[in-house]
Amino acid sequence: MRTGSAERADVCAFAVMAKAPRSGAVKTRLVPPLTGAEAAMLSVCFIKDITDNFALVAERMPVDGYVAYSPPGAEATFRDLLPSSIRLLPSRRLGLGLSLFDAAEDLLGAGYGGACLVNADSPTLPTSALLDAAAALRAPGDRVVLGPAIDGGYYLIGLKRPHQRLFEDIAWSTERVFRQTVERAASLSLPVVTLPTWYDVDDRTSLGWLGQELIARQPSPEFSPAGYAAPHTAAYLRQLLAADRTPGLSFGEAIDERVRP
Repeated sequence: MRTGSAERADVCAFAVMAKAPRSGAVKTRLVPPLTGAEAAMLSVCFIKDITDNFALVAERMPVDGYVAYSPPGAEATFRDLLPSSIRLLPSRRLGLGLSLFDAAEDLLGAGYGGACLVNADSPTLPTSALLDAAAALRAPGDRVVLGPAIDGGYYLIGLKRPHQRLFEDIAWSTERVFRQTVERAASLSLPVVTLPTWYDVDDRTSLGWLGQELIARQPSPEFSPAGYAAPHTAAYLRQLLAADRTPGLSFGEAIDERVRP
């Protein structure tokens, strides 16, 4: 990835918004069918796959990859997980809206021509969507890029300027987030570039979609184009399926019998 700060005006920064992958702190809605430790390891795999996807984008466009992490002081956790080409950006304030704005402000303030903030719940996000986001931010004129999530939120927001109002008075973690953000952009006279709809993996149902996509190779027709292969996540899902150790509501049941080898 590019490293020369003098040329950052032509570079887009991609940052995955990630919590330190600690048991009991991440992917808690996946417990059960997973244990806290398994959910944390799945989070590790997601972060690795998303940042590897950034590297694929960087092979075709001028992009620098980041992890915008929380809580403060967790830098060593992420440094041990990631290649040196991925930079680390600490959070400054708690709360999703505040942390999103702070990350955008910090990256754009460092001289990048655009900043794309990506959630840590979509490891199979198509590389083409990231390329489209970077291309949209390289075009002349101000705009916002949004990747709508199937649950009504968004998996990506891309900015050329740090418009704080885009993050204020939003009903975070509800099905209204994407719609409210589009409305807010309109109130600021900001054109919106909309990417293909994708999904977050944050509950039992979406875990099933992930298993069908990566293990059974049967992605839902709702999700197009084809997703990223997410090799770290796919390997860990296969490991969990092979163990098949959870009584009652098992992981295998969560992703359907069709995904079994």
